[in-house]
Amino acid sequence: MRRFFFLSFILFSISVKANTTDPEIKAEKTGTISGKVLDAKLNAPLPYVNIIIKNSTGKTLTGGITLDDGTFKIENIIEGNLIISIQYIGYKTIKKEITIGKGNYRVNLGNILLEESTEGLDAVTVVAEVSTIQQKVDRKIITIGKDLTTAGANASDIMTNLPSVSIDQQTGNISLRGNENVRVMIDGKLSNVPIAQLLKQIPSTSIKQIELITNPSAKYNPEGMSGIINIKLHKNTKLGFNGNINLGLTKEIFAKFNSSIDMNYRNGKFNFFGNYGNNIGKNDNYGTINRLDDSSQQNFKFNNNNKSHLYKVGVDFYLNDNNTISFFTNQNIFNGKNFSNTHINSSNNISQNQLFNNESNNNSGQYNLAYKHKFSNEDETLDVEIDHNDFNQDEIAKFTYLNFSFPPNYIDNVDTERSQTTVNIDYVKPINEKTKLEVGLQARLFNSDINYISTGQTFSSLGTLIPTPSTDFDYNRDIYSAYLTFQKTYDKWNYQVGFRAEQVNTTADALRIFDSNSTELLPFENDYFQVYPSAFISYKPSNKNTYQLSFSRRIDRPGLQQVNPIREWSTPRISSFGNSKLQPQFTNSIESNYTRQLKKGSITAGVFYRIIEDNINRYVSIDRTDISAANAILSFDNFDNTSAFGLELSSNYRPTKWWSLNGSFDLYSQKQKGITEFIDTDDLQNATINDIVRQHTEVDNVIWNLRLFNNFKASKKLSFSLFSMYRGEEKGIQFTRKPMYLVNTGMRYSFLENNRATFSFNYNDIFNSMKFEFDSSTPYQSTGNFNWESNTWNIALSYRFGGGKYKALNRKKRDNNEKSGGGGFL
Repeated sequence: MRRFFFLSFILFSISVKANTTDPEIKAEKTGTISGKVLDAKLNAPLPYVNIIIKNSTGKTLTGGITLDDGTFKIENIIEGNLIISIQYIGYKTIKKEITIGKGNYRVNLGNILLEESTEGLDAVTVVAEVSTIQQKVDRKIITIGKDLTTAGANASDIMTNLPSVSIDQQTGNISLRGNENVRVMIDGKLSNVPIAQLLKQIPSTSIKQIELITNPSAKYNPEGMSGIINIKLHKNTKLGFNGNINLGLTKEIFAKFNSSIDMNYRNGKFNFFGNYGNNIGKNDNYGTINRLDDSSQQNFKFNNNNKSHLYKVGVDFYLNDNNTISFFTNQNIFNGKNFSNTHINSSNNISQNQLFNNESNNNSGQYNLAYKHKFSNEDETLDVEIDHNDFNQDEIAKFTYLNFSFPPNYIDNVDTERSQTTVNIDYVKPINEKTKLEVGLQARLFNSDINYISTGQTFSSLGTLIPTPSTDFDYNRDIYSAYLTFQKTYDKWNYQVGFRAEQVNTTADALRIFDSNSTELLPFENDYFQVYPSAFISYKPSNKNTYQLSFSRRIDRPGLQQVNPIREWSTPRISSFGNSKLQPQFTNSIESNYTRQLKKGSITAGVFYRIIEDNINRYVSIDRTDISAANAILSFDNFDNTSAFGLELSSNYRPTKWWSLNGSFDLYSQKQKGITEFIDTDDLQNATINDIVRQHTEVDNVIWNLRLFNNFKASKKLSFSLFSMYRGEEKGIQFTRKPMYLVNTGMRYSFLENNRATFSFNYNDIFNSMKFEFDSSTPYQSTGNFNWESNTWNIALSYRFGGGKYKALNRKKRDNNEKSGGGGFL
């Protein structure tokens, strides 16, 4: 590692001494206009300012927007006399006249100072009417407009509308391109709040953009086979007092309430901010599994009652124009109560029930300290960040069996403690206006301690403890990494190369206690060093066409539940356990995209291909404790290398002034490999271990999805939406999921001065068609379906208050891997 760091910084030293002056540009027929837009009073960068370029007759030729640091650069501008218009809501518009021609093909307008408009709007945030999809060199950016905020009350609802993204409505698990190995970040950080819980906490009106980073660069932590989903939130860090309040109600069977308020006060060198959000309500789920081998039926009824409260407070301290210190803390309090009744009707007319009562309480906290320094060239920056997270959960689960001779009733108690400390150092060095170098160091120290005690235990005739022995599972993973990326623009080409090196030290100890005289220690260690390269190249021959090609190597480290040997969940027929000796899987991914700008929108097409090493997948086996029942145990294991490929097509288009639509189509295929078992006898009652047949299973899975979102603008204040989705059949190791489809509709109405208030109503799954239906052949033939509260209506009210100018800490956007937090709402 010391050699690696020494080599990295030698290369860096050589690079900064390079010639910083571009050769003289030869005369050409197109030019470039660049500059930087600042607030005249605060001398602070203004992002998302509109730059409009017109010819001398007033016809609009092209344009763009400023980046987070206030800079802009517009290329391929034809020769002639031009009028540059710089427009931003709440500021006076500035117009400049220039000429592109011989001897003046590269125009730098320098710093452009915008003054507050005398009419000054006092809205906290400015949200576009229509959502847009933009393909960048390494990510797809969906800017959330008012149309998509109508689609649902929270981030979980918004995700359903995004291309290539799917959410399991029962578990809340999120997947990208059909794979759940995805990292979800809030403003560049992973949250310490469980993702399914977190997405329901974030109001849809708080979301500015969602980035789908399907092939991340070496700058990002390499976890996640299918990539990263980064949710960027509106940041209310303006002068004076500002805020936003949201209220929502959703109902089908039970009422579910959500509300939030976020506020900030900025005056002088300090910006104070605070947020509170909650999600309270009951949910009803039910389902059926029919076993075809013994003509039995399992009927499931699940109810849960969850209450979640999320708090955040923080402060930004602007020491001067070049130095900023920021601190914030997130605190989340969650209480969940669950009840289920599993009723089994056997072919011999015997009725059996499993009753399950569960209560869990968890508290999580995040403490984040960040320092940012800007050098004389403000594009040269140094960021130092320390982040600490802790998570504590107490869970008690009671299993009661009626008319069962085996297993006995029992109670599970699970205490979980997790902590992670992360330190980041990032340095950005612009070598010249077309070349940039970034280097960084990171340390991540993660520990999880899970203590499990089960009462009412019994030994089976095979000597196996039922349900599982009391276990203390201690898991540690420390990661030390460094990265370097180099980016350069040359004419119509842009490329970026980089690598990330990591040293990982992992230990897992599971102390299993069978009785007072019998214990078993299951230790596991896995230390490894890996280098993760990445490369990106884009070609933009004109303003209408862009081509991209990228490559990256990534890793999927096993999740905590995948390595936890303590039973995760159990029904009378199925139990799920982790595998503490599970190895990580590696993915080599190549991706290509093409974007075409249309007169009234844009269209993007892309293809990808992955090679997956040491593939992690499900292991389905027969429960040896009672072979005649043919019960199943689910776990995980590593299998042979496999591959995946897919294609995507997405577009945003506006046929008329009152109608806009976003559509997407994606198709992907992946070979899934696993091990399954079945009982090779018709006499189940007398089946023995010798009747169990173990087989390697390989499934070629091809699935396609189609989404279409329509927004109809009836007036400046009133609009309607219609969303439809189709999800094709999906084959897996354990079962085949049948196709699903969905239709939602909604409306939004804005009122009060400057449209400060917004009322919305939506009706989801209007045909009540969303059901999880499946067929299975291992470990026994069965069919089944699960249902949840999808046929819901929702009403929401949002109100903004306060006003002022934008002034925010430009935090480093990066991935902190495990449980951490982000800016804005979190």
